[in-house]
Amino acid sequence: MSNTGNNKARAKHTKKRTRIQVANEERILEAALVVFSAHGYHGSTLDQIAEKAGMSKPNMLYYFHRKKDIYSTILNQILDSWLRSLEEIRANGNPEQEIRSYIEKKIDFSRSNPLESKLFANEILQGATVLAPALKTRLRDLIDEKSHIIKGWVKAGKINPIDPYHLFFMMWAMTQHYADFSSQIALLLPDEDLGSTFFKAAKRNAINLILQGLLPRP
Repeated sequence: MSNTGNNKARAKHTKKRTRIQVANEERILEAALVVFSAHGYHGSTLDQIAEKAGMSKPNMLYYFHRKKDIYSTILNQILDSWLRSLEEIRANGNPEQEIRSYIEKKIDFSRSNPLESKLFANEILQGATVLAPALKTRLRDLIDEKSHIIKGWVKAGKINPIDPYHLFFMMWAMTQHYADFSSQIALLLPDEDLGSTFFKAAKRNAINLILQGLLPRP
């Protein structure tokens, strides 16, 4: 695209959008999430997204010029939501309560946003080709900041010595599993109602396992 085309595209998105424009963008993104989650980025087409959104392809392209633009917007929205619970970990908070709250929020996100979690996981498995810049800046900076808090708790004797990065990796694995591998869970526990009771048990077991290793024994 020429510089003129780029400037026009940027100008369009910097102008104040109408309520209808915002609603249509959300409609497209919701449809694309379903399509991308089902077929992956490379297996999805603009025609599929437009059909799912119930709009013509030319109308959809007024809001997003390329498939990659839609995909990138969804992934960055997911990352925003995913990082929110991490941002809320406070240095002056009680370590037990901070870790408990973080695990609960992560499992709640997995339960409420299974398509988003799976799409995020697929992006990472494909080499994070779209999200790499954000992961190397926003996520890395935030993890460094929160790891510094964990190290401070260790130094103060509030929790047992642990590598903070591995702690986060373990918590991510434990909590995101419930979205990314929900099909496997359903096959292994065919008689289980994967509702609120199941997820309460998931929270309880994940929290107990992490805290028993972190909290100093009396």
